[in-house]
Amino acid sequence: MTMQFDGRVAVITGSGSGLGRAHALLLASRGARIVVNDLSRSADTGESYAQRVVDEIVAAGGVAVADTNSVATPEGGAAIIQQAVDSFGTVDILVNNAGIVRDKSFAKMTAEQVDPVLDVHLGGAFNVTLPAYRLMKEQNHGRIISTTSAAGLFGNFGQANYGAAKMGLIGLSRVIALESAKYDITANIIAPIAATAMSAGILDEEWERRLRPDLVSPVVAYLAHSDCTVSGEIFSVAAGRVARIFIGEGRGFYSPDLTIEDVRDSWSTILSEEGYSVPMSAADERDLLEKSFTAFENPTS
Repeated sequence: MTMQFDGRVAVITGSGSGLGRAHALLLASRGARIVVNDLSRSADTGESYAQRVVDEIVAAGGVAVADTNSVATPEGGAAIIQQAVDSFGTVDILVNNAGIVRDKSFAKMTAEQVDPVLDVHLGGAFNVTLPAYRLMKEQNHGRIISTTSAAGLFGNFGQANYGAAKMGLIGLSRVIALESAKYDITANIIAPIAATAMSAGILDEEWERRLRPDLVSPVVAYLAHSDCTVSGEIFSVAAGRVARIFIGEGRGFYSPDLTIEDVRDSWSTILSEEGYSVPMSAADERDLLEKSFTAFENPTS
């Protein structure tokens, strides 16, 4: 059976082009009603990017409205969600996709490169998710998908601002996943690689062809579906490949009287990935510590 979204309402930030547009078109084609949020306009014609995507959706038989509020302020975030309520009555799905880049090597970075990136990526997710989450909690259902990046997970030259914001989204989503479990609200994270305006001039022609934005959207749609109950997970998505990314913790070294020399002499053990665990919360890690202490103190038990 095909996975449909009839009757569901999806808000997708930054969906006037690129990945967000692809997400909006796919969800709309499966019956979702879409709020296309994007404040960008054509430099040549002044045309709203959001309205352009709405027109595409409507021409294909779907239902959508445009929203041009900024995610970067609490007022803008609240207005985006209010647009969904005014137009369609509620919000079932939120895709935090809005983003900008202000690349600069760390030594040369200034507040002018840092603040806007944090405001849009991390602050924007707070500003839009909070009012959406409150609605979802009232209706006892919701799906939240946020967009991180390899720059945050693994690092990327010249993107300290972007990487910090993107890693922050993982912490936000993991906490929401824990707090929302009993309300049938899930919060997951994708780390996509796609050929978009943000990657212009970086990819060669072959990678431009392979890294189509529409090959990321099926993962977003699956995570947005009511049948998908996984939460708090991170997925790498690019060119048709999907893989789970997880944060693991090695067995480590333990001494109740740890010294600097212990750290030096046990460095290979500390770095070892053998026997790793994957905590899903801070409480999980505390449990892991307790088990580790017991194992180290009673090696034969």
